[in-house]
Formats: sequence, structure tokens, C-alpha cells
Amino acid sequence: MAITAQDVNKLRQMTGAGMMDCKKALQEADGDFDKAVDILRKQGQKVAAKRADNAVSEGTVLVKISEDGTNGKLIALACETEPVSNVEDFKNLAQSILDKAVADNIADKEALLSATLADGRPVSEHIVDLVGKLGEKLEITAYENVTADQVVPYIHSNGKLGVLVAFTGVNGTDVNELGKDVAMQIAAMKPIALDKDEVDSVTVEREIEVGKEQARAEGKPEAMLEKIAQGKLQKFYKDNTLLNQEFVKDSSLTIRQLLEKTAKGLTVKAFKRVAIGA
Repeated sequence: MAITAQDVNKLRQMTGAGMMDCKKALQEADGDFDKAVDILRKQGQKVAAKRADNAVSEGTVLVKISEDGTNGKLIALACETEPVSNVEDFKNLAQSILDKAVADNIADKEALLSATLADGRPVSEHIVDLVGKLGEKLEITAYENVTADQVVPYIHSNGKLGVLVAFTGVNGTDVNELGKDVAMQIAAMKPIALDKDEVDSVTVEREIEVGKEQARAEGKPEAMLEKIAQGKLQKFYKDNTLLNQEFVKDSSLTIRQLLEKTAKGLTVKAFKRVAIGA
């Protein structure tokens, strides 16, 4: 049957796919719109399979804090190139996914992928559909859901780096400004853990061995290597665990001391740092 421009435009409005893709799908489906939609979705699946191993180093990070400030959600939707990250359909999908996470208080990434959007189809299918339309791999690379006395967010100016900081012991203190400082510290200094006891044993053992090798290369006596390595480990903790880091705005204070100075009992329960392409 003859495929009219109006038919092509109707399918394009339904799916968001390109004009030529819509025309080919309608021709293949003999003008059946439902079949044409299925054809376009299968094209998305083929593109997704073909590009499954491609790196995603661009995209967007979005955050949302509950009205009472006690919950924060963060999503990172990644793609292959910067132009795609600026496409309205890409931005809209990221926002729709975050809105769904907030509306249903979704716990984790797996549940988020299976959650259904307004048309009743799961998030995972919407991602595949957009892959077919944009021709690039798309992936939710991170989803974080944090609850505490107060959660403070930060999004870097490039839109590809986001932080959530969860505070406990707030006791009526407004920690928004402090929280932004701490969040920016996390963004810049990239702590690997909150405190010493949260650094995994493999990392600790590796740092001790590196410290010993450095001391040995400097000609230090074997009997001194363990003590020297332990000293270097303490320096590693100071540089790489949030509560022990020096506050960037005032190096006379650690983050732990800054919190204690602000309010007795105030501390960070957890933090999440998510970056696309880093």
C-alpha cells in the first residue's frame, strides 16, 4: 500500500524516530502502525546489541531532594558523545526516570530499570527505544538513594558530576551551606571512604606493601619498614577518607573537626559521588 507523508509523520509523533526510519518501518509493515512500532523497537534492540561494548563517557547527572530534606536521589544517564547528551529526548528521558524514582521511592538500580513510565513500559525498554533513535549506547551508570537527618546535593557545572551528602546529628541545625562545602570537597578531593575503618582490606594491604617498597628503595633498614609503612598508611587515610581530610577552605581543620565545630554530634553518615567519564 502507498505510504503517505501524513502516515510517516503520525508514526514519527508516536515514536520519535527519524522520518526515513518511520517510512521504512511502515513500508515493511504494509502500513500497519502497530507492526511498524514493533519494527522500530527491534531496530533499537539491534543497535543496542551492536554497541553494547562501547564506552559511555558523556551524559547527565540529576539529583532530587525530598521536601523535608531527608532523602536524596541521584541518577546518571550516560551516552557515547556530547551532542547526544544535549538532545532534548535524552534529557527528557533522564528527567522522567528520576521523576519515577522519586514518585515510587525506588530503592535500587535494578528496580528502577524495571519500573514503568507513563505508557506502562519499563524504563529499560525506553532506553532501548532511544538507543535505536539516537544510534548510541545509553546506560544508567548509577542510581543512588540516600536517607538521613538531612541530605545535601551538589551538581558540578558540567552536569556530569553529582554528590549526595547524608548528615546525622543535625538536631535543628541548618547544614545546607556547610553541606555544599562538604559536597564540593567530595567532588574535588574524591575520598574513597568516609573514615579509616571503611577502607577495604585489599586497599590497606596494598598501601602497606607500597609503603614498604618505597622505604626499602630509599635504603631504610628492614626492621623499620613496617613502622614506616604504617606511617605512610596514616597519611593515606588523611588524604583519602572524608572525615580525616583537611577542609579545603581552612586547612587548620579536618572535616570531622569542622562538623564538630558546627554542631555537637554532627557528622556525615554517608556520601555518594557519581561522575560520568571519570
